[in-house]
Amino acid sequence: MIRIVIAEDQGMLLSALGSLLNLEEDMEVIGKAKNGEEAIKMVKSLQPDICIMDIEMPVKSGLDAAEQLKGEPCHVIILTTFARSGYFQRARSANVRGYLLKDSPSEELVDAVRTIMDGRRIYAPELIDMVYRDESPLTDREEQVIKLIADGKTTKEIAKELYLTNGTVRNYVSVILDKLGVSNRIEAISKFREQGWF
Repeated sequence: MIRIVIAEDQGMLLSALGSLLNLEEDMEVIGKAKNGEEAIKMVKSLQPDICIMDIEMPVKSGLDAAEQLKGEPCHVIILTTFARSGYFQRARSANVRGYLLKDSPSEELVDAVRTIMDGRRIYAPELIDMVYRDESPLTDREEQVIKLIADGKTTKEIAKELYLTNGTVRNYVSVILDKLGVSNRIEAISKFREQGWF
């Protein structure tokens, strides 16, 4: 029997997924969580084979939870409406075994659970294409700068933290705005977040 925990903040969808998976003879839903924090606790206490997780949930996101569960024997499947390359890359680095979109047919989820239990990975095809199309144009250093900007740091504070001069930080900010095709820091943060690159 494949033991499953589902983490989904929309109650109706959580119930529907649970019912769908429980109809399968070889699957049993042993826990339902409404956020990433609950999912982590359930995985650690119930020791399921699979945890199916949404990304955008209150308290702790599915990606944050997946990163915390990286060392656990449970296989994580992300099931989301968001086909964003940044999210997908984060999921892959958290060793997520599957990444499926909610508009996929329900049989795909059931097949994915069995395939992942056989030791393989399942990723929605549109995500693979997107990764090669939508990678962040910023260098590692530029990403450090934009993350500090998003944290509310001033040019002076960023310079101090990264051991740079104020002028160098201003140059980085100018390059970031140019690469992202935006006119100010707020738009840059918004676009970077929208793409799922944070």
